[in-house]
Amino acid sequence: MVLFSTSFMAKNEQVRHVVVFKFKPSATPAQITQVTQALADLKNKIPGIVSFEHGVNNSPENKNLGFTHVFLLTFKDAAARDTYLPHPEHKKFGQLLGQLGVMEDVFVVDYSPAAK
Repeated sequence: MVLFSTSFMAKNEQVRHVVVFKFKPSATPAQITQVTQALADLKNKIPGIVSFEHGVNNSPENKNLGFTHVFLLTFKDAAARDTYLPHPEHKKFGQLLGQLGVMEDVFVVDYSPAAK
């Protein structure tokens, strides 16, 4: 397997931003819906987001370590992702998570799709 540093990636390649949440057991379905909608709304508030998908883990392998909700944002390119991270609307989303107090843990992975 060949791994590439982001410094070797073309500047116009799309970037996938995978965010996986582990909600606290006390999180209500309404709170989870509120978080999901707030994250989805960022597509219309922050330029460069090409698409947004989300779903709930349904793998029978039981390897998710309690992480249940997956969010996939596709950015036009790395520059768009880099604009998103400090964007005030993204920061507001983080503040919402803090106010709700429903997050137990989160992990994030970014990548550019490899050529086929």
